[in-house]
Amino acid sequence: MSSRKTTVFYGLLTAVASLAVGMVLASRLDLSPVSMAQPVINVPAANSAPLAGPLDASTFRNIAKLVSPSVVNIRTESVQRPQELTEFFGGGGDDLLERFFGGQPGGRGQGGQGQGGQGPGGRSRPQVAVAAGTGFIISKDGYILTNNHVVADATKIEVNLFGDDNDITYEARVVGRDPLTDSALIELTEKPGRDLAEVKFGDSALMAPGDWVMAIGNPFSLSHTVSVGVVSAARPGGLPVADGRWADVIQTDAAINPGNSGGPLLNVRGEVIGINTAIYADSRSQGNVGIGFAIPINVVRDLLPQLRGGKITRGVIGVQVTDVPLNALAEFGLKQRRGALVSVVNREGPAARAGLEPGDVIVEYNGKPIERRDQLVSMVVATKPGTTVPVKVLRDKQERSLNVTIDELDLDGETRTTRRDPATPDIEESTGFGGSLGVLTSDMARRLRVPPGTDGVLVSDVEAGSPAQRAGISRGDVILQINRRSVTTPQEAGRVLNSVPSGGTVFLLVLTGGEQRFVTVRKD
Repeated sequence: MSSRKTTVFYGLLTAVASLAVGMVLASRLDLSPVSMAQPVINVPAANSAPLAGPLDASTFRNIAKLVSPSVVNIRTESVQRPQELTEFFGGGGDDLLERFFGGQPGGRGQGGQGQGGQGPGGRSRPQVAVAAGTGFIISKDGYILTNNHVVADATKIEVNLFGDDNDITYEARVVGRDPLTDSALIELTEKPGRDLAEVKFGDSALMAPGDWVMAIGNPFSLSHTVSVGVVSAARPGGLPVADGRWADVIQTDAAINPGNSGGPLLNVRGEVIGINTAIYADSRSQGNVGIGFAIPINVVRDLLPQLRGGKITRGVIGVQVTDVPLNALAEFGLKQRRGALVSVVNREGPAARAGLEPGDVIVEYNGKPIERRDQLVSMVVATKPGTTVPVKVLRDKQERSLNVTIDELDLDGETRTTRRDPATPDIEESTGFGGSLGVLTSDMARRLRVPPGTDGVLVSDVEAGSPAQRAGISRGDVILQINRRSVTTPQEAGRVLNSVPSGGTVFLLVLTGGEQRFVTVRKD
């Protein structure tokens, strides 16, 4: 071998050896890319092309023909206490936003009680509730999107495919659920001996009031029912999904009814732009009244990788926020309505550790301006826990910069604040805001579980329809500050409140159930 060939040979040998050593070192030092061998789901592409083109007599017929094979009927069984069976129908009050199931005979969804009865001694036994909903196939290997409330408590899930007899079903399992978007990903554990048709995704951000839409679902167990309407409105934060938490929804007048839950809302190209989730109902009608709601598909599409992994991770900073009152902009130092007003700061939460206070107006988050409270909430939950984010606030009309380290949202760990109904103490002073103030005695403080050493004034009564009641103040609340100054006696607080002219606004720091809230009250 010539010296030139020898040099090339040993050079290549050295390079290969170096590469091998480098790979070993990288694997020991965790420098190599993370393996992507774990199961993943391909996120369907969204068509963001503008919606254009004429409609004709066959437009909706073609959509139904194209998409119906991708829509499935879902039957569930769950074990529930009898009193829970009126959650969706038969026990609600007036003017409720209702999630909707379609019941089987004797099942939940149309007043049925399912299978059960009374045990020994007249005690009620657990009920087996049967319900029906809808879903749609998003991948040929058997992944299906539906609503969380359709499958959340299910002990058994069966799927009926388009074209099959009703008694032909395939078992499925829950892969991942998300209560905050009312979405769930399920997977067929029994596979049919044929290819599955899958939907295509549109861009829900393109939808506007007046756009045509179509719903396909399983209302009242009438499988693959088609209805057509328009987008009635976009409702940011329009659907309650958990205590103090609301989801963005698309409002539509396309007829949707019990059993449509989890089905697709489609644009004129036959692409999914929403998941049908709720209807507006009252005591006179539990069916369609022309107002239905769908979760925008863009929101759910972004969550698909996490749903496939079985866990949704979101950020939280530990505050409750509202929009800034339109009639109090000058008091906050604002020239126009923008920002998110901090009403509650959770003790020992990220915001409290960063120095945020009730009454602060968050005007910028991570370098981006905040126009409204819903925008801030969306940005926070999308932030990876552990990230430190700069936040700008207005406090006493002065801008301040703070750094908040994001925690992970624990939805199950969030507890409701309960109010206590104390006995009325001697009333010391009328406030002129539709309420009365009393002395916070040591006995009353103990009954209300007010932290030791807390000074304040007890709200002893609130008039119905008064400014105080409209602001959310209740009997048993404790006023700690008025216009950011501490108050300790009813007389002191009364003098400040009575000096406010009609139409004026005051800022209150109120203790409710052990939690501090910032409240704005406008005097009539």
